[in-house]
Amino acid sequence: METIDARQISAHIWAMANELRGTMGAEEYKTYILSFMFYRYLSEHQAQCLVEEGMVECEGEKTVNEAYKELVEEEGLDDCLEAISRTLGYAIEPQDTWATLVANVHEGDVVPGDYQRLFDNFNKHAELNREAVEDFFGVFDDINLSDSRLGSSTASRAKALGEVVKLVDQIEFRDESGRDILGEVYEYLIGKFAANAGKKGGEFYTPHEVSLILAKIVTLGLKKDHETFNVYDPTMGSGSLLITVRDEVPDGEEQGAVRFYGQELNTTTYNLARMNLMMRGVTYNNMTMHNADTLETDWPDGPDAQGIDRPRMFDAVVANPPYSANWDNNERKLKDPRFSDYGKLAPKSKADYAFVLHSLYHLNQDGTMAIVLPHGVLFRGAAEAKIRQTLIEKNYLHAVIGLPANLFYGTGIPTIILVFKKNRTTRDILFIDASNEFEKGKNQNTLSVEQIDKIVKTYAERVDVDKYAHLATPKEIEENEYNLNIPRYVDTFEAEEEIDINEVNRLLAKDDEEIAALEKEISAQLALLGIKCKYIRKKQP
Repeated sequence: METIDARQISAHIWAMANELRGTMGAEEYKTYILSFMFYRYLSEHQAQCLVEEGMVECEGEKTVNEAYKELVEEEGLDDCLEAISRTLGYAIEPQDTWATLVANVHEGDVVPGDYQRLFDNFNKHAELNREAVEDFFGVFDDINLSDSRLGSSTASRAKALGEVVKLVDQIEFRDESGRDILGEVYEYLIGKFAANAGKKGGEFYTPHEVSLILAKIVTLGLKKDHETFNVYDPTMGSGSLLITVRDEVPDGEEQGAVRFYGQELNTTTYNLARMNLMMRGVTYNNMTMHNADTLETDWPDGPDAQGIDRPRMFDAVVANPPYSANWDNNERKLKDPRFSDYGKLAPKSKADYAFVLHSLYHLNQDGTMAIVLPHGVLFRGAAEAKIRQTLIEKNYLHAVIGLPANLFYGTGIPTIILVFKKNRTTRDILFIDASNEFEKGKNQNTLSVEQIDKIVKTYAERVDVDKYAHLATPKEIEENEYNLNIPRYVDTFEAEEEIDINEVNRLLAKDDEEIAALEKEISAQLALLGIKCKYIRKKQP
């Protein structure tokens, strides 16, 4: 019931947002809705913190915002902001709180310049805590307050932004049980925007069912008494995959149980990821995010001043990188420790294996890596064939999982999941063909809970399943010349039922008899009306 509530709220917000955005595309409007949601979250989280830390007292009908204004008057603005920033990593002054903004919007006392001041102040105060600057600074920079699609005049743009504020202010933070669901609403809206963004949607959002498979695989066997679990997504998009992994870690929602690491090239999407993680309860000191090109900027630690590479290693690596993307495969990268052991570089127009090798490089010896890729990586030749063979010979490849087509936004192609482990005790490779098991949707196919569980259970048990899974030996792989195309290992052929010709002829003869009887009856009825009719039928051969 709790999840349904969040979905219902999301559907309501989505419907209202569609009415408000006018001529603006969903991709652009997303920035306004989600950014203001995040700003409200930060502001109200600060208000809660002020009360819990005993910095303000709300007596009688006095609001937290009123008490905060009095505190600033007594203690001074700078001291208050410093104290808040030490705890939260950010600070919002009284004139910029969500409560103040909403009140001013309802009074019609807001112009676009007020929003600019609000976000400028946020950036300025984000620098008060040096440890949190990278997590908060510039997170609202994608909001274009002068976009003509908001309105042709200052007044009309102010009105449009005010409507967004009013809309966001309607969102219920908690369900009937008192559980905070704002983060879930945020996640559902990200999914809705992704679904409506066409090809761009797939660039920042991995469907939850696919994320769930990856998350369950990389956390398989993890116990409650685990040490801090470090998870890395080198192409993190909106960060939803990282959150899904957290949700599969025992006691994962406890602060410090999981540490999150991620990189994202697109600045807008990077900002979205920062918002998403914090909206889902991840504190700034438990996340390390970078706005960078993963293939060009390694983690980004890279070699130190002495030229020694000390790679950051992670317990789990999960990724859904852009498929067959272009990248700079200059030969100098053969000296890069991420790629140097494989003798070849991924093709310039197909960076798939570059992402594989980068991700694998940062996997610790006992960790698990799961990455979503197009089918071509299983069988393409030339440099990719060499890299694929080397990965197999190093005994890193653990499983190949074929997924149904049309699961992802922006592409209908079928995809696969490759699972890697470094510290393997056997040399077999598990193949799972789940391509034919899905729920048919109008625009997008989905996976049911049962279908997801079947994939994960089969992966865990690593045994043959008729027409679904096969545990291939090294000899089989070698005989197939390291071609990993799933049909070579999993036979899903269904023999057609044999046709009994004699039975078919018997049924046809029976049909003829029934038709003849009907014709005779019709002719008799027509004769009573004075109509003569003669049916002439050809007998079946």
